[in-house]
Amino acid sequence: MREKITAEKLLDDIFTIMQRLYNEMRSNKEKHDSHLKVFEIFAELGRTLVSADRASFWRWDKREHKLLTTAATGTQQIIIDDTTGLVGQALAENRAVITNDPYNHPNFNSAVDKKTGYVTKSILVMPVSNCRGETIGAFQVINKLDGEGFDEVEDTKRLSVAAFICGMALESDMFLADSQRDNLTELKNRFAFHSDYESKYRYKKIPMSIAICDIDFFKKVNDTYGHNAGDAVLKHVAQMLEMKTRSSDGVYRWGGEEFIIVLEGAPLAGAFIAADRVRQAIMNSVCKFEDKEIKVTMSFGCAELDNKLSVEENIKIADGRLYRAKANGRNQVIIDD
Repeated sequence: MREKITAEKLLDDIFTIMQRLYNEMRSNKEKHDSHLKVFEIFAELGRTLVSADRASFWRWDKREHKLLTTAATGTQQIIIDDTTGLVGQALAENRAVITNDPYNHPNFNSAVDKKTGYVTKSILVMPVSNCRGETIGAFQVINKLDGEGFDEVEDTKRLSVAAFICGMALESDMFLADSQRDNLTELKNRFAFHSDYESKYRYKKIPMSIAICDIDFFKKVNDTYGHNAGDAVLKHVAQMLEMKTRSSDGVYRWGGEEFIIVLEGAPLAGAFIAADRVRQAIMNSVCKFEDKEIKVTMSFGCAELDNKLSVEENIKIADGRLYRAKANGRNQVIIDD
C-alpha cells in the first residue's frame, strides 16, 4: 500500500529545506562554491517532494553535447553524452520519463550501480526549462522510499515544482557564466577575473602570481591582414595560453589584445618560468588564417600577489612591468621594477 505524505508534513519539510537555502545564500554569497550548495539543496527539495532515496540535477551543455550533474546525492559528479541514458531520453523527447523496472529498460545505464553497488529500482526524470521554454537540464529522482515505484501523475506533478524552481536558478547561473565569458576567445573575461580574484585567489595561503601579457604589434596584424585575421590571432593566442598553462591556473581576456594569467602556487621566480614557457610557445607557433600563416610574439609583466594590496594595485605592478617589456624591445618577460 502506497504511504501518503500528509500535506502538513510535506509543508514542514519544504519549509525546513527553504530555510536551509536562505541561510546558505546569505552566509555564502561571497564564496565561489555557494551556487553548488544551492543546487544540492534544490536536489534535496525534489527528493523530499516525491519521497525518493536519491536525487540529481543535471545541466545540459549543448555546446559540448554533455550532461553533467550540478548536484547529486550519494555519488560524485557524473558526466555523460547527452544522447545516453534516461536523462538523455527525457531531453530528446522533452517529457518526463518513468520506469519502475530500470534494469529491463533499454536506456537505463547501470554503470554507476555496478561501480557503487547501489541497486536502482525506480527512476523519474523530468526535463528542466528556462523562461523561454528551452530545455536546459533535467531533474532525476531514484528509488521511491515506499518501494512501490513512482506514480506517473502524483509524483510527476510534485517534481515539476522543484524542476520549475531549479530551471529559474539554473538559467540565472548560466546567464552569470555567459556574462563572465568572452564571446570571441571563449576565455573568461575581466568581470570573471575580479569575481574569481575575490572568491578564489585573494586569500589563498600559497604563493600566487599574475602575468599580464599583450600581443606585440597587434595593430600591424589588423592593418596588414584585416580584422578577421586579427580575430583569428586572438583566438589562436587564447588557445595557446590555455594549452601552455596548468588546469589550476586561470586565463582571462583582459581586453583588446591583452590577457591576464593567474598562476596558483607560483612565487615570482616560478611565474617567470611559467610565463617564459608560454612566451616561447607562442613565438614558435603559427596562426593559420585562410591561405596565410601569421606569427606573433607576446610581452609579459609578472607580479606576485600581495594580499595587503588591492587587486588594482597588484595589477598596476604587473602592468608597469609589461610596459617595461614593451619599451625594452618586446617578446620578453619582466618580473622586477
